[in-house]
Amino acid sequence: MGLTKRIYLSALSVCLVILAGTLGYYIIVPKVGIMDCLYMTVISLTTVGYGEVVPVSGNRIAEVFTICLICSGMGVILYAISMLTAAIIEGELSGAIRKKRMLEKIKGLSEHYIVCGGGKTGRPVLAELVKNQKKIVLIEADEEQIALCKTLVDDLLYLVADATDDDILMSAGIERAAGIIITLPSDKDNLYITMTSRMMNHGIRIISRMTNQKLKPKLMKAGANGVVSPNLIGALRLASEMIRPTVVDFLDSMLRSNQGNLRINQLSVNENSLFMGKAIADLELRKRFSLLLMGIKERGCDVEFDPSHDKVLNQPTELIVMGRTDDVENAVNWLKKQARA
Repeated sequence: MGLTKRIYLSALSVCLVILAGTLGYYIIVPKVGIMDCLYMTVISLTTVGYGEVVPVSGNRIAEVFTICLICSGMGVILYAISMLTAAIIEGELSGAIRKKRMLEKIKGLSEHYIVCGGGKTGRPVLAELVKNQKKIVLIEADEEQIALCKTLVDDLLYLVADATDDDILMSAGIERAAGIIITLPSDKDNLYITMTSRMMNHGIRIISRMTNQKLKPKLMKAGANGVVSPNLIGALRLASEMIRPTVVDFLDSMLRSNQGNLRINQLSVNENSLFMGKAIADLELRKRFSLLLMGIKERGCDVEFDPSHDKVLNQPTELIVMGRTDDVENAVNWLKKQARA
């Protein structure tokens, strides 16, 4: 039984005993007001020992009723107190155990993603990362926001804390994380977390939310790899809906496709890959993973759309592909294994 139900049950039990005592005195003892009966019941149950407000002495039925009321009422009150005490202790104990298990799971993570803030921006971020089969840790100070996030993500790993605390970032595994997404409403907090994250992990990828466009240079200098303005993105979406609705409809349909979680994603071919110096066709992405190659981005170059399959990979390259999230994840893991010894 949950803590809330126990509290309700305890309160209801005590109220019923008080109600029964009040009505009992009102029926048994004639010419007594209901308030006097309530007062008599309360001082009897609490064993305060004031004088009789209701004339009980000499009335055998009232005396027997008082004895039964005190015995049964005290039992109910003691039971309610014990139930509340046990519920509070169990709640705190289970909370401590749950927190310890959560921290142990987080300690076992690596190459995961940290999301700072579980509000209106953070929740869709969590949902999208989960759809892409990414390991995530949420840092959020508001338990109500965490409860909303848990409705979107099963077995969510989270810390109920302030993300601007350096120790909390360490507890979230910032040193082992692949990336951190900062979605707090305050630009100052986002700037501080960006700078701290870069100091703690020089190789981590940092994406920060930004409200004030003037802060973008500062965020980039602080270590952010990318900065996103929800207001700007929303404005671009409004314009796109107006001038190219079919394209927008295509992208939305792709995200909501019943054929699987289709996404545009990227694959990395680094300098140690066995495919370095070979043609793109040798990867056989369509055959192996049912992935559609849309473009490539070689190091130091612009994105090349619809590249020739005969193109040779002579330097580290990012492959832009479209396909189901599980196929993309399989391709990512496969490419990691294709490295020279």
